[in-house]
Amino acid sequence: MIHRPALLFATSGHSGVDRVVANLLPEFAQSGYSFDLLQLKGHGPYLDSVPGNITVKRLPSGSKRTVLPALAWYLRRIQPRVLLTANHPLNRAALLARRLTGARTRICIRMGMSLSAKGANMKARDRDALFASMRRWYPLADAVIAPSEGVGEDLSSIAGVSQDRVHVIRNPIVTRDFDSLSRERPDHPWLRDADTPVILSVGSLEPRKDFSTLIRAFADIRARRACRLIILGEGREREGLLRLAKELGVERDVDLPGFVRNPYPYMRNAAVFVLSSRREGASAVIVEALACGTPVVSTDCPSGPAETLQNGQVGRLVPVGDPEVMARDIERTLDSPSQPAFLQEAASEHRADLSAKKYLRAMGLEE
Repeated sequence: MIHRPALLFATSGHSGVDRVVANLLPEFAQSGYSFDLLQLKGHGPYLDSVPGNITVKRLPSGSKRTVLPALAWYLRRIQPRVLLTANHPLNRAALLARRLTGARTRICIRMGMSLSAKGANMKARDRDALFASMRRWYPLADAVIAPSEGVGEDLSSIAGVSQDRVHVIRNPIVTRDFDSLSRERPDHPWLRDADTPVILSVGSLEPRKDFSTLIRAFADIRARRACRLIILGEGREREGLLRLAKELGVERDVDLPGFVRNPYPYMRNAAVFVLSSRREGASAVIVEALACGTPVVSTDCPSGPAETLQNGQVGRLVPVGDPEVMARDIERTLDSPSQPAFLQEAASEHRADLSAKKYLRAMGLEE
């Protein structure tokens, strides 16, 4: 018997995929289908509430790389109509499990990162192994979801996925309660000081986010005008970034408060949002900032920011790793910000209800 659709994710609890899942599930609740949400021990998504049509089932595995036996057991026993996965080890495991079990399950996989940009930052041996694995398995998927055209092109050219199986679906960012969440009172005193503009960024404190370039750009700006910098997120580079701020003499005006469950009030009350990444799949935080009506300056990194910012028409694009140009364009944005309504309109294609319908279509659940 073909059973209900299934979803399999294994997240950190504060990643972009976590936001995608948290925003998709309430929309899936409107679909009329019942779903199994498969989870691994010690992994997210960690949800405040689960819609009534979704049943959480924990697989007896604590690692994405050892999930195959448990997943094969699930496919053989349950025979879900479709299985949606996100993340390469899970994508590969789903396709291999289907082959091993002979299940008739439709496999729909998601890849959120720029493969070409990730490969450029890997050792040749590791990159070749990753791309070979993708070329071996990804063409067997019934549908492959990418959050941007650039990621979709990588999936075709690098992973060998037929273009008719690639579905470019914008990340589900603007939810039904987005506006009310963004209007909550920000819990940071700098955001309640109208006299000093705040520059904001959000992301894991890791090398690919390149917050060191942002701090250097901020120090350049701070030498000429009063302003402050807040970076939300956790990660192993925290202490190094704080040391850099101290070395540059701006430690009093730089704050790293850590992970914030609701960053939207920070975005709505910031003067400008900055993305300094070296690579992105389709940066959700840019869309969130635009939806809050906040001007954006972003690196022109592969592969999503230029698409989201309409090649510079909606926000400024700067070279990767160039603090001088970044500082210049941040100042220009502070001096001449775009109108909030214009920015919010640019984020409208990222409405969660629209994304969810496209996910369901890719999964074969809707025409």
